[in-house]
Amino acid sequence: MKIIRDSLSLFIILLFGCRTASDSYQVLEDLQENLDFGNISTVIQTVDSLKKVSGENKNILHIADSLSQIAERINLDFSITESQVNTKIEKLIGSVSSKGRSEWEKNGWLEWKLIDGKKKYFNRSVSNLVLIKKFHEQKAERLKEIGNEPAMIFRLKHTEQAIKASGNHNDPVEPVKMKITYTITVNPDAVPEGEKIRCWIPWPKEGIPRQCGVELLSTSSPEYLIAPDTSIHSTIYMEEPAKKGIPTIFQISYNYISKAQHFNMSEIKILQYKKDIYEYKKYTSEQLPHICFTDNVKRIADSLTQGDDNPASIVRKIYFWFKESIPWTGALEYSTIPNIPEYVIKNMRGDCGEQVFLFISMLRYKGIPVRWQSGWEMTPDDQNLHDWSEVYYEGTGWVPVDVMYDLQKSDNETLKDYFLSGIDAYRLIVNNGVEGPLHPQKKYLRSEPYDFQRGEVEWKGGNLYFDKWDYNMKIEYIK
Repeated sequence: MKIIRDSLSLFIILLFGCRTASDSYQVLEDLQENLDFGNISTVIQTVDSLKKVSGENKNILHIADSLSQIAERINLDFSITESQVNTKIEKLIGSVSSKGRSEWEKNGWLEWKLIDGKKKYFNRSVSNLVLIKKFHEQKAERLKEIGNEPAMIFRLKHTEQAIKASGNHNDPVEPVKMKITYTITVNPDAVPEGEKIRCWIPWPKEGIPRQCGVELLSTSSPEYLIAPDTSIHSTIYMEEPAKKGIPTIFQISYNYISKAQHFNMSEIKILQYKKDIYEYKKYTSEQLPHICFTDNVKRIADSLTQGDDNPASIVRKIYFWFKESIPWTGALEYSTIPNIPEYVIKNMRGDCGEQVFLFISMLRYKGIPVRWQSGWEMTPDDQNLHDWSEVYYEGTGWVPVDVMYDLQKSDNETLKDYFLSGIDAYRLIVNNGVEGPLHPQKKYLRSEPYDFQRGEVEWKGGNLYFDKWDYNMKIEYIK
């Protein structure tokens, strides 16, 4: 069954409202098929023509921009030629026969797509191949390397201290104060001179026990708007006019305190869920397209937890299935993937967010409340975008779970699987959920339609994608 994007459905309704529903959906499917088959030029050219004839119809311009964005993002993700891939493989892995490479492609280890009739590879296909091969073929060597990485050594020591500080309670501990300077730089002439550029920058969520002491120090613009803390995505919004030939810079600086938290799974209370209340229903429901109960999601979750009705035991079994089965790999932009859990199952790999979408889908299907949380990982040796989750246990509350972090190198089982029921203090929490509206509302398709970690930029002519601007985070640790 074909998955139909909401933006495309709206596009057809707007353009063909006077036609029958069957006519509209036939055009919709034609457009969808062009994207599915990588006919990028056809989609972009069609959209450009529509923009020219749409006049001042803002709805048409909005949907046309969305279609063009999706097509262009696919084009950017798949830009490596076959000869370039061969060169990269030769450099990173060594000489490989065409048969061997075909086998990798068949297994989904080397990702490619037909783009306008030409075979193109995902930009990170070869580096992903190296990671996948290590995970499956060199597991002992990989685990040894991970255990000796500075970030893992630092994390092990920090989480050991967090367990000791937690004692017999589950309160947040080991506070870390950080000063953040976050900068978004829009490329020169990305927007015509004098036009207003709208920018949303990640901002730390407040009202969370693990994150407090948020203090704004400076902004590049004297006028700004901070989203209400009830918002799913925490943002600070600014505007600047574009100037000819020079970049447009948006910058903020702030302090905040982050804390670790750990729950000893053998000691926490786990009572029967109150299944008739709103919160339970909300966090055990689908949230399409990427929190979903597909046949594959149900099949795997059921096979792992057959006959088990203990929430903690179910979470453990599914968590360790990820450790054994799903390696981390660099991801396509999420806006180009119709169904992320199905993508992970098909390819048996994924980055942190892709894995969390599948993890949440599996647990919610099993009737266990779980919610998305994301922002950044902030350790001195490992600073990057990151996604994780929180599982709700009746009688205990929300317990952080990071399905992406590796098991730690320790003979102490509690320390080894710390991230099954704990989180470190080196986090920046920006999002408590996915696909919420920005504040103020964004007009065009977001660069990150589901999460919000890097920022968002647009002007009256459309969204500015990541190739039109850069982001930078500077972290200072305050003692």
